[in-house]
Amino acid sequence: MTARRVVTRRRFLAATLPLVALPLLAGRAGADPEVLTPPPGPRDLCPVCGMVVAKYPAWIATVVWRDGHAHHFDGAKDMFKYLFDLPRYAPGRKAEDIVRLSVTEYYELKRVDARNAFYVIGSDVLGPMGHELVPLASRADAEEFLADHQGRRILSFAQVRRDLPAALDQGRF
Repeated sequence: MTARRVVTRRRFLAATLPLVALPLLAGRAGADPEVLTPPPGPRDLCPVCGMVVAKYPAWIATVVWRDGHAHHFDGAKDMFKYLFDLPRYAPGRKAEDIVRLSVTEYYELKRVDARNAFYVIGSDVLGPMGHELVPLASRADAEEFLADHQGRRILSFAQVRRDLPAALDQGRF
């Protein structure tokens, strides 16, 4: 009789656990880039500059492709260089096959959707490769950061132009 109860309990748990857990995970994963974006491995190199990305967890940016492959960067600046020149950095890949772009936002150090982030340039905060597009989760955070760190401008994802990352490398804002 005891063995029968164990089997019954196991069947009950096996049947009900997915009903409880999957909606919770699906709801969370649908809105949270941190859940959907794989972390870089200890040997993952930035495809733009060759730096070991995991050494700079406060600056990680990631592009995830439809096939599940991810490229990690040591900052948003290198992610934008990559996006502006896919034939050079990701031969054979197309922008329409990107399923997720994430950046690590400055204040909470969590992953956010790069397309929804705001970027401050010209501040006194430098990334691993010098002047950086500092990602912030909200416009209010970006305005606060701009004031606190002598930033020059706040940009949306769409406002970042092809020539900006190279200009930042030269200290031009």
